[in-house]
Amino acid sequence: MSIVILTGAGISAESGLGTFRDKDGIWTKVDLRDVATPEGFARDPAYVLEFYAARRAHGAEAKPNAAHFALARLESALLDQVLIITQNIDVLHETAGAKNVLHMHGVTNRDLCNNCGNRQETEQALTVESICPQCKSKGTLRPDVVWFGEMPYHMETIEKALEGCTTFVSIGTSGEVYPAAGFVASARMAGAHTIELNLEPSSGGNLFVESHYGPATEVVPKWVDEMLGQ
Repeated sequence: MSIVILTGAGISAESGLGTFRDKDGIWTKVDLRDVATPEGFARDPAYVLEFYAARRAHGAEAKPNAAHFALARLESALLDQVLIITQNIDVLHETAGAKNVLHMHGVTNRDLCNNCGNRQETEQALTVESICPQCKSKGTLRPDVVWFGEMPYHMETIEKALEGCTTFVSIGTSGEVYPAAGFVASARMAGAHTIELNLEPSSGGNLFVESHYGPATEVVPKWVDEMLGQ
C-alpha cells in the first residue's frame, strides 16, 4: 500500500489561514499578478515583500487543526507508506508532527536569494534593504515560494510517487491549478483508488471514485479513523 495525499488551502482554512480561490479568498482582494509573479516582484518589490511579511506573520501565529493532526497520525501509523504533497506555503503539517511532506509551492518561512540561490529559514520579515547572508547582496531576497509562471518544486519525486501509489487522496483543494489539478488523472492511470475530501466538489470532482464533503476537521479525521480501523 502506498498513499499519496494532496492538500490545498482548504485544510488550513480552519486554522485561520485564508483560501485563495473561494468567493472571499485572497485573490478576490489582491491581484495575483501583482504579488504572485516574478513580473510583479520586479515592478514593486516593496509591495510584494509587505504582502508576504503579513502572510509570514499570520502563518507563524496559526496552529494545526484536527485535519493536520489526523494526517500526522496516519503517517505515524503507516510509517513510510504515506506521502503528503501540499500546495500550501504554511508548515502546519510539520507542526502537527508529519515528517514526509513535500511543499510543491515552497514555504513562507524561508528566504531565497535571486542572486546566489541561497535558501534560509527565518521568521524575520523581508524588505528591499534586506541583505543575503551568503552573497551579501542587497535587495535580492524574496520569499521561497513558487509564483505563477515558475516551476513547482519536487515534480520528479511527485510524478514517481503518483505512478506507484495505490491510493490518492485530495484534501481541501479547488482542482483548478495545474499541475496539481492533474494529479488525480495521473493516479487513476496508475490504477490508484482516488478519494476527494473537500468542503464541496472540486473542479475535477468527477474524477474521484470516492468523495466525502464537509469541513476538513470533520471529514479528514473520520477518514483516517476508517483507514486505521478505529
